[in-house]
Amino acid sequence: MRGLHAGMFILITFAATTAQGETCLSPPRPFLPAGEAEMIEFAEIIRQDFEYYINDIQAYFRCLDEERARAFEEARQVSQDYGRFQAVIKAN
Repeated sequence: MRGLHAGMFILITFAATTAQGETCLSPPRPFLPAGEAEMIEFAEIIRQDFEYYINDIQAYFRCLDEERARAFEEARQVSQDYGRFQAVIKAN
């Protein structure tokens, strides 16, 4: 019985670690100085920061879409597993 418990623990631990999804991190907003003089002086740096942000936010949206699809598939599989579990419990 002790071996069965240890095996179940290992199986549950493995399943929990493999089922974790990707962490999607939103990029920080680019800094925009309040003064026009600073905007003009640092125009190229500011422009690059905004372009990086636009690229990064698009990647963030793709990540969220992929994670959402993964989570829905996982939920479908878990629901099927639970149905099988319920059927076994009812039968016994």
